[in-house]
Amino acid sequence: MTGATRGILVVYTGDGKGKTTAALGMAFRALGRRLPVVVLQFVKGRWKTGERLLAERLPGLELLTLGEGFTWKGDDPEVHARAARAAWARARELVAAGRHRIVVLDELTHVLNHGYVSCDEVLAAMAARPVETTVVVTGRDAPSSLVDAADLVTEMRAVKHPFARGVRAIAGVDF
Repeated sequence: MTGATRGILVVYTGDGKGKTTAALGMAFRALGRRLPVVVLQFVKGRWKTGERLLAERLPGLELLTLGEGFTWKGDDPEVHARAARAAWARARELVAAGRHRIVVLDELTHVLNHGYVSCDEVLAAMAARPVETTVVVTGRDAPSSLVDAADLVTEMRAVKHPFARGVRAIAGVDF
């Protein structure tokens, strides 16, 4: 099978900025070729991100925000665990259906690292996905088994970021 029709498993990980941005760049390339794309956000909650605002106006891009927001100290972890399991069930269903050429699982590594969803279960779903489907996983600290299974892995490394100087998240740059 040629590279033009075979999907791959992509992982964008690391402590630097740009993981979701890279995944969305890939999604926009696919949309430019009129290929259907779905983005599932596992953590971002109902925050009005730029990508969410654009998805409301951009045909062909389905964006599902399924998380309960970032997990912070003091939050009830079971609330996040339930949301993560429900989001994974939806993601697994969409991957298996094969309707989308690109499926972005944004911040899935966060869910895996907290033990909300089993990495083995994710790897089984990736192995069983339709041959044309590319899945893009983002998030810090990607499990080594996910990295090993992936066809393409990029690690973003933090070199310098305004946040270190106290600059808050910037609309249009960070969200």
